[in-house]
Amino acid sequence: MADNKPAILSVFGKEIELPVLTPTAGPDCLDIRKLYGQGDVFTYDPGFTSTASCESTITFIDGDKGELWYRGYPIEQLADNSNYLEVCYLLLYGELPNESQLKDFVARVTNHTMVHEQMHNFFRGFRRDAHPMATMVGVVGAMSAFYHDSTDIGDPWQREVASIRLIAKLPTIAAMAYKYSIGQPFVYPNNELDYASNFLNMCFSVPAAKYTVDPALAKAMDRIFTLHADHEQNASTSTVRLAGSSGANPFACIAAGIACLWGPAHGGANQAALEMLQEIGTVDQIPEYIRRAKDKDDPFRLMGFGHRVYKNFDPRAKVMKESADEVLDLLGIENNETLKVAKELEKIALEDEYFVERKLYPNVDFYSGIILSAMGFPTSMFTPIFALSRTVGWISQWKEMLSDPQNKIGRPRQLYVGADKRDYVPVANR
Repeated sequence: MADNKPAILSVFGKEIELPVLTPTAGPDCLDIRKLYGQGDVFTYDPGFTSTASCESTITFIDGDKGELWYRGYPIEQLADNSNYLEVCYLLLYGELPNESQLKDFVARVTNHTMVHEQMHNFFRGFRRDAHPMATMVGVVGAMSAFYHDSTDIGDPWQREVASIRLIAKLPTIAAMAYKYSIGQPFVYPNNELDYASNFLNMCFSVPAAKYTVDPALAKAMDRIFTLHADHEQNASTSTVRLAGSSGANPFACIAAGIACLWGPAHGGANQAALEMLQEIGTVDQIPEYIRRAKDKDDPFRLMGFGHRVYKNFDPRAKVMKESADEVLDLLGIENNETLKVAKELEKIALEDEYFVERKLYPNVDFYSGIILSAMGFPTSMFTPIFALSRTVGWISQWKEMLSDPQNKIGRPRQLYVGADKRDYVPVANR
């Protein structure tokens, strides 16, 4: 990061110099840390959409170019050539591992996939019809009670242990939440399976029948994990950082991130996309919904198309489309009306001038919802799968924040527009 000539800001007749910071990639940043002290003014930025809240070396997004990098590596290269646990190592430690490092890391994760046996009793405290995300928020938050030997954030080794435990156990917890919601027995992890295959086995195998994970489905699952591993300073990541800035233990911070991800404007987008497809119902209904989508006075909106950050295209969508095509070819869509609707709607959106001009292309949420539905997951499991994928990103961001010498507790300011100072009036006189 380089310093440029300062920007000069005139505030009430007083000139204030603001340092200009130049990142490796992306727009320059005005350093406003001393603005309040020197000018007695705050900046106003609802949603912090024009504010860099931290320095980071982990993930970079260029929405105009449609680029996403993990530690400098384009997401397309990682999705095509790497796998999720190798990407986890990259995000956590900054570099791709050599063979021995990767072998050691995979072994450490694999050997921590089981959860404390008493956590089984904790699950039974939830209603049977509880949403899996509600269960995950509670169970992950409770991990600090079961693994209190790794909650001291001042101890580098405890931070490392907590990191491995979270990456290893989130698939187990997510699968347990799913099994609990459908009334089936929990399935223990199988250390002979890879990360994605193990998760699918815990979700879909039952004691009464033999279940073999299809390698093509495991590959698609692994890609979903990889493509969702991190996404810069989004709402849930910022939540994890804000919670961590207070000194909260890692399990509490990740639980906070999961709670934020649950919001339909964030992690629930792929669920919303599939529910839209189900609302459309049949292929012959698509023209009517396309007409409604083009009508600015109609409240109906196409979910899973376009992206708030990516103004050109979502680089993850291209990779996810390949996986969606592979999975649908493998499983067939002849008898699945929802998936037929998805394929036809995708074709229209990529060819219709209205959508092309507005760059309303199918995004990663559209394709991931299709894949997860084809695999047999209910929509209630889409966001839990997103959460376990994003866990490594949250942890990487949390660890980076703790090691930042400029780290301080988060404390946004406000533009107060309430009542002016006034005196209390006794109730009898009001």
